[in-house]
Amino acid sequence: MTISASAQTVREHIWGNDLIGTMKNPSISIIIPTYNRPRLLAECLRAIASDPYQNKEVIVINDAGADVSAAVRHAAKQMPVQLVNLGSNRGHVRARNEGLSQAQGDLVMLCDDDDLLLPGHIQRMTQMWRDRADQLLYSDVEIVNYNHANGQRVPMSRTAFAFEFDPGLMRRWNTIVSSGILYDRALHDDIGFFDENMRDYWDWDFFLRASAVRGMFRVPFASVLYMVSALGQNLSSNHSGMQRSLQRFVQKHQLEPLSASSFALMLDEPALQSYRRPTCILWNGSLQFCHE
Repeated sequence: MTISASAQTVREHIWGNDLIGTMKNPSISIIIPTYNRPRLLAECLRAIASDPYQNKEVIVINDAGADVSAAVRHAAKQMPVQLVNLGSNRGHVRARNEGLSQAQGDLVMLCDDDDLLLPGHIQRMTQMWRDRADQLLYSDVEIVNYNHANGQRVPMSRTAFAFEFDPGLMRRWNTIVSSGILYDRALHDDIGFFDENMRDYWDWDFFLRASAVRGMFRVPFASVLYMVSALGQNLSSNHSGMQRSLQRFVQKHQLEPLSASSFALMLDEPALQSYRRPTCILWNGSLQFCHE
């Protein structure tokens, strides 16, 4: 792998005379697009607020959906939160790019509005980053299937999703969940923002582009809950146009023909069983940490 100019700058900055500054306490911009899920967003924000790492800002981008100002105001009592209201619905990839344009942190972390970062995730990822400042870090996750009852999410099943980064495998399967990833903001100087033409495959496209200029490091703790609703309300559950997006993605990266899949379906894929890795399970099965 060739280290790009901005990655080399990151190395020099971190390993040079500024060891006490950015290295010790980097600022993190956490970018959360949201659309018509104010209650789930509130839970997501409460989970982030409960993390002991303090030097963070949260940027919520409302993609012309239901009003989320109450959830943002409540979260802002505990941490810096910026709300960006888009005038029209432009899609979650554009919303993320709007968040990136507002980000002030040394580092960027992503999170979907219905996913949950377990308390300690941000702090652990930051500690890991200090020794590998020119790499993109991702953690293992638990895929949690849930139903709704009495206005709350009730977990029904859970399965670990854990794969070591493999460049060849990554050209056939997306083995990284974007929620909770951490990387230096200067990465976007090298590869640009998220590709809005990729739509459902924006994350896979981002990881392939990022891995060309950065190392990819797995943190073997399942510290993110990737929430899958029985009602099909995940960002990834809208299959309209997925095949067209997949075709554009395949053509862009000159890949072999691919079939549409999902993280949950990948866990049952026979060809992937030998690539799965053990992980440290942290979640106690309760969602109390993200409730009032």
